Amino acid sequence: MNNENGIAMPQIPPEAILMQMLFGGLMQQSISIAAKLGIADLLTEKPQTSDELAAKTNTHEPSLYRVLRLLASAGIFSETSDGKFELTPIAALLRSDAPNSMRDAAIMQGEEWNWRNYGELRHSVRTGGTAQEKAHGVGLFEFLTDNPEDEQMFSRAMVNLSSSVISPIVEAFDFTSVSKVVDIAGGHGLLLAEILKSNQHLQGILFDQPTVIDGAVETLEKEAINNRVELVSGDFFESVPEGADVYTMKHIIHDWDDEQSIKILQNIHRAMNGKGKVLIVEMVVPEGNEPSPSKMMDVQMLVATGGKERTEVEYRKLLESSGFRLTRIIPTRSPFSIVEAVKI
Repeated sequence: MNNENGIAMPQIPPEAILMQMLFGGLMQQSISIAAKLGIADLLTEKPQTSDELAAKTNTHEPSLYRVLRLLASAGIFSETSDGKFELTPIAALLRSDAPNSMRDAAIMQGEEWNWRNYGELRHSVRTGGTAQEKAHGVGLFEFLTDNPEDEQMFSRAMVNLSSSVISPIVEAFDFTSVSKVVDIAGGHGLLLAEILKSNQHLQGILFDQPTVIDGAVETLEKEAINNRVELVSGDFFESVPEGADVYTMKHIIHDWDDEQSIKILQNIHRAMNGKGKVLIVEMVVPEGNEPSPSKMMDVQMLVATGGKERTEVEYRKLLESSGFRLTRIIPTRSPFSIVEAVKI
């Protein structure tokens, strides 16, 4: 293999690649620790040595240096010739004030309750059950309800993961002919707010559990669209608000197996008007050996909730079983696509 200057580059032996993959857990923990310590925030103004960073984070300098050196080798931070660490584009995502910050998501990935699940992946492979229930005795959402601090961290992490995909979603779909949108399990309303701000003619309904809806009020007031949004609480396994043109679900269907997903979709089918559409925002798994973050997330769903990421064929079958016809899959400038369906 030659570089851009035509100079032959040594090939990395397969065993070295596999070894790096086998120690991926250390990389995950190192990123999470750096995020929790706020290293990226400390480097915002200027590069600093590990001595300076250790003093500010109350950590053991030689050990902190070794972790930062590992991260720098993967492009997360960079060590300068004078022994200082500086931000890289990837490391900048660990800043708490970055536009597309992933700091909370990185912290959550390293939390004890989360990585214990990965240690039980074998259980999922052998039985089909969730590693979460094997590790903690209860499902993910019940666990989070029982552990408020972890639930708050999980919610912040989900906001991180959502923030980077909301604009691409809104850009990719034409809401011109739509009058009312219901965002199912829409959390604090970030997606719905962006849709309504970009489409001044729209009215919206934010639908989620009562405790979540209560937390959405501040977001909607901040975005100055609260007068165009109705807040409705409930359980999507029982029913959803009626009469809208479009029903959106972002990062929801992948949490559930086919039987549970069909129940949610059938409730939407009953509620929507005759020409309504459902928009499922998820990563669509490509066929074959093509690398995709959807394949990693699919195993995450196996471990955590018993849900799954799906291929186009699987979405088509799921939707037909719920009374819908898949009309198109709209790509966005993010790993997520919009799976559009109408009533059969």
